[in-house]
Amino acid sequence: MLPRLARAHRRVLLPTPRTLSTATVSAPAPAPLSAAELEALLRRDHYSAATRRFHSLLPLLSHPSLLLASALLLRRRSHPSAAPPPLPPPLPTTTASPTSPTSHLRLLIPSRLKGRPLALPTLPLRLAILSAASALDAVFAPRAATFAYRARHAAIRYLRSIPSATWFFRAAIPRQPFGPRHVRHLLDAISGKIDDPGFLDYLRELFLSDAVTFELGGSELSRGLPQESDLTGTLLNIFFDPVDREIMTIREEVHKNNPRVKDESVLHTPVRVYAVRYLDEMMVVTTGSKMLTLEVRDRILTVLEKDLSVKVDRFGSSVHSAVSEKMEFLGMEFQAVPPSVLHPPMSEKAKRARKMYLKRKAAEAQELKNARETRRKKLGLKILNHLFKKVRRGHEFEFDFRIEGEVQLEFKGWAEETVVEYFKSQDHCRYWHRLFTSGDFLSLNRVRDQLPPALVDSYDQLQEALNRFLMPRRGYDMTEDVERLEEEEDERQYEKRTVEDLTELKMRVNAPIELVRKAVKLAGFTNSMGRPRPIKLLLCLDDADIIKWYAGVGRRWLDFFCCCRNFKMVKIVVSYHLRFSCFLTLAEKHECTKRQAISHYTKDLKVTNEDGVPEVYFPMEREIKMMGDKNLSDPKPVDGALTMILVRLAVDETSHPCLAHFCAGTDTTLYRIRLLQNRLNVDPLNEKKWVQGLSAIHESLNKKCLPLCSMHASDLLLGKITLQDIDCTQFVDVV
Repeated sequence: MLPRLARAHRRVLLPTPRTLSTATVSAPAPAPLSAAELEALLRRDHYSAATRRFHSLLPLLSHPSLLLASALLLRRRSHPSAAPPPLPPPLPTTTASPTSPTSHLRLLIPSRLKGRPLALPTLPLRLAILSAASALDAVFAPRAATFAYRARHAAIRYLRSIPSATWFFRAAIPRQPFGPRHVRHLLDAISGKIDDPGFLDYLRELFLSDAVTFELGGSELSRGLPQESDLTGTLLNIFFDPVDREIMTIREEVHKNNPRVKDESVLHTPVRVYAVRYLDEMMVVTTGSKMLTLEVRDRILTVLEKDLSVKVDRFGSSVHSAVSEKMEFLGMEFQAVPPSVLHPPMSEKAKRARKMYLKRKAAEAQELKNARETRRKKLGLKILNHLFKKVRRGHEFEFDFRIEGEVQLEFKGWAEETVVEYFKSQDHCRYWHRLFTSGDFLSLNRVRDQLPPALVDSYDQLQEALNRFLMPRRGYDMTEDVERLEEEEDERQYEKRTVEDLTELKMRVNAPIELVRKAVKLAGFTNSMGRPRPIKLLLCLDDADIIKWYAGVGRRWLDFFCCCRNFKMVKIVVSYHLRFSCFLTLAEKHECTKRQAISHYTKDLKVTNEDGVPEVYFPMEREIKMMGDKNLSDPKPVDGALTMILVRLAVDETSHPCLAHFCAGTDTTLYRIRLLQNRLNVDPLNEKKWVQGLSAIHESLNKKCLPLCSMHASDLLLGKITLQDIDCTQFVDVV
């Protein structure tokens, strides 16, 4: 697509200040944008705010002050007190219009001779692209299907909630460029809602100039990579809208033909069709027959092939059993399992451990209670002793109110609690029953005949009360009742689990642990035996930067797979392989042993900052152990952090400004980007040598140098920001 950059003779202006066809009054001339407004538009945190301002953003796309304000902002960010520097040089064209996207692109040439160049938009063009995305979102987002998600974890949580799945399939789209025929379908869909030829021409020019370029069926979308466009997600949702409408029609037909049985006494699972789409990835789950699933698949693939001209891999889109097979989707594995697999019953060993734990907690609570009683008793004795001494010396105590009633109630409550606690023990009851009943002559018949009847009746009533309250039953123990109740509860739980396993199925989400281990080995964290090893390319960094890089990779893995069932395996990879690889790297740098490095940095990898305060960047072992599902929306995958290493350059020149967006810092450090695929000389498209589903930063950024201030360098190493937050068109050339 890059040869189309030379087609600069196409004079396509920015969109005209037209609004939607439903508007009746033309908008007034917009005022120039301020630096704060530009920053709010560019930051992804203000994405929704920019969407709500659609009616004010669309006219601004054609306003002359847009590029001027962006240039002023670039001047303030680069040199606050100096003259405004010139904008980045345009691509080598001869007749490009100053308002064309072609004049605001910078071509990055890779170091490899056979490598493909990359066209990156400058800050003014990126601002215009964000404004276009906001305009499109304001129109099409309210009409989008409910199963068209813009966040991975939201889609995964919906899949986990699907009950009794029986069959599923994934619409397998092989890797293919988003070509002219796809752009034509896309612009036709947009023109049906937006009556603005200038805006449509501008979008067409973005594709012709390669300012917006992507591939369908790839793994580079929404990964935080610099070659991604901020407009891609919005355009894909509009492009796949016909497929969403077809799925909605199918679901309505199935729901109408298979109503739910309202009789609660009957276990009935209605036939339903569930779907999830995230950008160009699509998965459909059904609770009906395989023939129904095949029919649904054929209708969806027909829309993709005929209506949208998308090539589909029909073999990869085969229907699979949700119970006996696994399905890979969004970088995770899905399978329908009985509920007892997700929530297994406690083993006998776990039950014994729980009983021991509860017994220990009860003993600790009793000790605390006894200690409180002892302190209360000592305090009461001190008060009584003090009052007794005062009375003996002739002092009189006068109170405004009588406390005899309160004292009586307090002592009565203590006495009742003591009696109740005392008679809870079977040994105490047996002892007092033996004392009351042993050696009593009133039980003899010859004696009872000689006594008054009233006395005999009183004695019998006393015996009945003693037997009812104090006499323990033969062979009776309170623990038997407790054990019997526990057995009954276990039987009820077993019956409930058995019924659920026979009638329900739940979706299990697992992390592809084999792919994670392969990625760990590919990045150099482990050797061929699977043991941690140092990464020598990091030796030139400071100790804090080394720890931050490891922490950024580890935290991204933990955030991305926190919703998985086998999250414990990912925890082991981070807590053991990454942690000890960091220790070995630090030991290699300081020429010491691993034991000495652990003793110096501790197992939490503590490092002191410039003020001498210890800081912890890598997640601690206790923190990792307590981690679970964080209910995140869309955490960034590990791809960008794992496949890139920042190497600090030993240069004295610090006059370059920080390349992070809207950062005015001039105290910067030069870092050179080293990409994993270039270090290993591996093509990321080769799945045999690369990791399946792992994307890579474009090779044209390899060995490029970027000045960063300390704050943004730390954020980039920790994974808080990505290269999309860096102005990649302003790289510094260092030999």
